[in-house]
Amino acid sequence: MAKAYVIVTEDVHDAAGMTAYERAAGASMMDGGVSVLSVDSNPEVLEGSWHGTRTVVMEFASVEAAHAWYDSESYRQAKPLRQAAADCNVVIVAGFEVPHHD
Repeated sequence: MAKAYVIVTEDVHDAAGMTAYERAAGASMMDGGVSVLSVDSNPEVLEGSWHGTRTVVMEFASVEAAHAWYDSESYRQAKPLRQAAADCNVVIVAGFEVPHHD
């Protein structure tokens, strides 16, 4: 089963609100098996334009696990704090497994 990644671009306009969100979301992330791979306030844009002042990349065991975390009761309680503190784009992308040729 391929892993999944949640990618969030955030244009933060309330730093204190984001701190409150991070505290509130922490428990849901531990319970949801989230691995935070990157939190970057200065991603290097190679082509096109990029939204926001911070990009976050999280890894999950599967697309289903990513949805389970995002839809969990504990994360649903934290999510409005993020939405109030930043304009965000959030996507789930499936990992890619190279086909094995025997």
